[in-house]
Amino acid sequence: MDTPTLLTGQILTFNGDPFVDPWAECVHIDSAGAVLVEGAHIAATGSADTLKRLHPQAKIISYGDHLICPGFVDAHTHYPQTAMIASWGKRLIDWLNTYTFPEEIRFADRDYADDIAARYLDLTAANGTTTMASFATIHPHSVDALFSAAQARGQCVVTGKTCMDRNAPDGLRDTAQSAYDDSKALIARWQGKGRAQYAITPRFSPTSTPAQLDAMGALWAEHPDCLMQTHLSEQTDEIEWVHSLFPQARDYLDTYEAHGLLGARGLYGHSIHLTPREVDQLAEVQGRVIHCPTSNAFIGSGALNLPALAARRIPLGLATDTGGGSSFSMLRTMAAAYEAAQHHGHAMHAAQLMWLATAGSAHALHLGDQIGSLKAGHYADLAVLDLRSTAAIAQRANRSGSVWEDVFATVMMGDDRAVHATWISGKCVNG
Repeated sequence: MDTPTLLTGQILTFNGDPFVDPWAECVHIDSAGAVLVEGAHIAATGSADTLKRLHPQAKIISYGDHLICPGFVDAHTHYPQTAMIASWGKRLIDWLNTYTFPEEIRFADRDYADDIAARYLDLTAANGTTTMASFATIHPHSVDALFSAAQARGQCVVTGKTCMDRNAPDGLRDTAQSAYDDSKALIARWQGKGRAQYAITPRFSPTSTPAQLDAMGALWAEHPDCLMQTHLSEQTDEIEWVHSLFPQARDYLDTYEAHGLLGARGLYGHSIHLTPREVDQLAEVQGRVIHCPTSNAFIGSGALNLPALAARRIPLGLATDTGGGSSFSMLRTMAAAYEAAQHHGHAMHAAQLMWLATAGSAHALHLGDQIGSLKAGHYADLAVLDLRSTAAIAQRANRSGSVWEDVFATVMMGDDRAVHATWISGKCVNG
């Protein structure tokens, strides 16, 4: 049996949802805490002195004043867009046609898919991200590539074959039947194998015919343990396009609802421009809204009023949406979420932002019993943050009145330099 490892430092823990109850009652930082790691899991969390006394055989790694927190959970991303991240401007549809689709065509080559999958997991680990929900491409082996790379690292990843049978170029279209067949085979191959989690993945309504949406809804009904991920109400001109393609639909969400693609295990990326009916439906079924603030700003989609959705008790996740998002960093994403909420008159606390990027996103992915918190029995997926990682952040910390001011400065100004170490399944993979 492996010798347990005791990580000491400042530790971030949760005992509630800071969007439901006062953040100070839900989110805590112990300045002299520790996390005991045994194998792939967390065995205990608490006072460093107490855990040292109870586990004298443990190997001790001291992180000093660094903050030990759950690894970041990126709830909506596109790993195939890694190589073309930060491509110049344009609106969503132009951006897809100019950059995204040509890049995704390259994934017909399995070797290229393997290369990008490994590169993506390296880049995200360097930014403290330990789990993500990613779209793949229409090629089934693009799913195999990411799951295989993650499996080799002991990493929890959510992904699925992207399904598109219209309004996409040659080489990126499947059919309703092939999308069903390919997805069903991938579910059999991967769902629940190790830490793999499959997501049925119609890209969005404009690129799927009603027949394909029906097929995806039928598949989800057959495999209700799977997640379902898609896009919803990202841009106003996209919504107009949806109305022209689905004239009978009451709204954008209805294009999914009518085909069996609305439910609590559904992940609805963006969801910026929702109608009151759509908000009511998402709240009723507990559909997950995934906030993608860096992407929303980069492509000019708008600023989601996340606190208003939180007030309706809609489960929320946070995501980079790379490569529409211009950074792999969840710290940068938290900063963008703060700025988006300010547009609606809300100043989110650092405790709320950290919860969104960890426990909140884990809950959105229905993985809150495995990841997202420093709890005994959870996987030891951790990020260790240096709260003085740059000269600019350090000089701000020198004037700080509390650890929460230090965390907020790192959220607003931090990047991969703030990630001192990343642990996945009890192993340090970065740092």
